[in-house]
Amino acid sequence: VQLQASGGGLVQAGGSLRLSCAASGLILDDYAIGWFRQAPGKEREGVSYVASSDGRTWYSSSVKGRFTVSTDSAKNTVFLQMNSLEPEDTAVYYCAATPRVILSALREPSSYNYWGPGTLVTVSS
Repeated sequence: VQLQASGGGLVQAGGSLRLSCAASGLILDDYAIGWFRQAPGKEREGVSYVASSDGRTWYSSSVKGRFTVSTDSAKNTVFLQMNSLEPEDTAVYYCAATPRVILSALREPSSYNYWGPGTLVTVSS
């Protein structure tokens, strides 16, 4: 299993970015994909997840209403659309996958088996 996150960059506050997580070696419908972020000096935190088999999603309170996660099964890719970005959203963003779709646990990094390298998102004020 390999995951590759991309789409990060530098954006002004109020702007938008779309992150992509391209997956190989797995079938998305059999996995949950989580998005996490880690800011300098802080712990990795859950941002969103999608349980691809039934489309259930979750968002952290800090991004709810601004971020949207979606899946393109044909491309085996999960997207994170990030709107109304704030300086506090600055972090390295990671996508992760797990075949154990236990919704109550998907907010935690420890629930995921596979991780891709992160992509840096910088939001300037």
